[in-house]
Amino acid sequence: MTHAGMGGPGGGMGMGGGGRVPQDDSAPPPGQRPDLRRVFALFRPYRGTLLSVLLLIAIGAATGVVSPFLIREIVDVALPEQRADVLAWTVGGLIAVTIVSSALGVTQAMLSTRVGQAVMHDLRVSVYSHLQRMGLGFFTRTRTGEIQSRIFSDIGSMQAVVTSVMTQIVSSAAGVLMALVAMAALDWRLTLFSLIALPLAVWMNRRVGRRRREIVRTRQEKAADMSAGIQESLSVSGILLGLTMGRSQALTDAFTTDSRGLADLEVRSEMAGRWHMAVFTTLMALFPALTYLLGGHLLFSGTGVTIGTLVAFIALQSGLFPQINGLLRVATQVNSSLALFARVFEYLDAPITIQDAPDALAPDAANVRGELRFEDVTFTYPGADAPALRGVDLVVRAGEHTALVGATGSGKTSTGYLMARLYDPDSGRITLDGHDLREITMESLAESLGVVTQETYLLHATIADNLRFARPDASDEDLEDACRIAQIHEHIAALPEGYATVVGERGYRFSGGEKQRLALARTILRDPPVLLLDEATSALDVATERAMSGALDAVARGRTTVLIAHRLSTIRGADQILVMAHGNIVERGTYAELIARGGVFADLAAQDASRDSARSPGSPPERTDSAVDGRDDQRQERASGPAAGLRP
Repeated sequence: MTHAGMGGPGGGMGMGGGGRVPQDDSAPPPGQRPDLRRVFALFRPYRGTLLSVLLLIAIGAATGVVSPFLIREIVDVALPEQRADVLAWTVGGLIAVTIVSSALGVTQAMLSTRVGQAVMHDLRVSVYSHLQRMGLGFFTRTRTGEIQSRIFSDIGSMQAVVTSVMTQIVSSAAGVLMALVAMAALDWRLTLFSLIALPLAVWMNRRVGRRRREIVRTRQEKAADMSAGIQESLSVSGILLGLTMGRSQALTDAFTTDSRGLADLEVRSEMAGRWHMAVFTTLMALFPALTYLLGGHLLFSGTGVTIGTLVAFIALQSGLFPQINGLLRVATQVNSSLALFARVFEYLDAPITIQDAPDALAPDAANVRGELRFEDVTFTYPGADAPALRGVDLVVRAGEHTALVGATGSGKTSTGYLMARLYDPDSGRITLDGHDLREITMESLAESLGVVTQETYLLHATIADNLRFARPDASDEDLEDACRIAQIHEHIAALPEGYATVVGERGYRFSGGEKQRLALARTILRDPPVLLLDEATSALDVATERAMSGALDAVARGRTTVLIAHRLSTIRGADQILVMAHGNIVERGTYAELIARGGVFADLAAQDASRDSARSPGSPPERTDSAVDGRDDQRQERASGPAAGLRP
């Protein structure tokens, strides 16, 4: 469901609905069983340990059927004949069997748990690693809470299956097989009688398994929707939105409804097939009495059944039925858990649209000149009806300052996304120093191009940790130098804990301008040869922006700098300005040339001057923590590996 007034395009805050991965040809449709061979392949790296577990299971199953035969010796020989020696070794055997079975059980549990946890670890890492390589488009279509649900909830729910249920199935199956062999050795007639109800049990198990699998998948999807809703509505932004829109109670009511629905699904999941299994369990409980009846008649007729044989058989039968019942119950659990495997495999099967070519180049960032070219580039966002860029041609010359301007939705940020290869163009090509970006490794491109966006993202960590995310080996002096350039060092130094200050969830302990300056410092610390600043000073007040302009000019000297800007006062010194409208470049030139031309740029400059005149130079920094204004204003910060020391 989507809450009234809170949903819709652009990021609603509904507790349910949406957020699921769009189905593609490689993803199994809902409810489809995954390939069991693929599930078993998860255990392949640990087959040596698994063989040890299977050996222990076999030994344990064989040991488990020894006791009834010892009991038969006690009943038929030791007690009637008053044989103390037979009584002694049979009782000693029973004690030894108990000790050995316990030791085998503990060892088996330890090994199987280790294997299961290793498989869980591998699966979590595989999903996380795969998602790290997914294109930005995947995350614009998928809610964070949905991703978290699949990694933690779905995989966590699979834990019992992976860590213990698989070995429990093998153990129960081995126990059933050994018990049947031993029972047949005692009396084949009683054995056949004991298996009359088995076909009925198998049929009921398959039927229950199908029902539970459908319910479990629905339950996990509902839980994923709730997780996504919680992540959205209980974040700092979500709380602010709920409070300022007066929707807090509406969100609580919607969450209550969703939670009640999830609780109903949990009940249905737990109760699915319980009546079927209750009938089978009752039937199994009656069989020992019926076996005594049949065995008594065989004993009376003198057809080879002794009292000891009957007692031993009942002991084996009493152990067999719970194992069969447990085996069927576990099989039902595994059957329903296949829905979880299918959901996780959907993510693993999601295609990676942006990845390194097999023969991709890895140029050293120190040798990158920084010339960027767009050659007849057309680009459409996945699922969009119209292209965001249409046949764009541009040249960003090495070492020069290029500005991209235009109205909202004109294609500025889309151009920046393609420069950073967050998306690939539909047609045409983009080159860096003559090499197609698709021919350069993602790691090398990240080292060569530093990106600062309007919507800055800070980790819930200290200021120093946030800065060192860009360059882990940076010294304290490097951090301070970068922050001085970004005009933020004095503010940090004045804090009680300085660079050890925790920035808070998404940096909400700082204003929008302070966060942007921290993001600038983080990128400056990497020292990339190409800078892409996407509205990087939009949250700064006029005074701070003017103070930073000289520092940014110094940092940009000798680098290729691309500045995407709404505020035109920041681009007066640009070597070239590219004016965009409707996904294409409509004007090119310097600031003075474009003003003199009296076209689109001149109109934008007049509007910008009107806005600036309404603002006081001493006004406090605006706190614009994010701005979502159409598809072109979606932001994704990109911070990556270390580079050499700061350039002069």
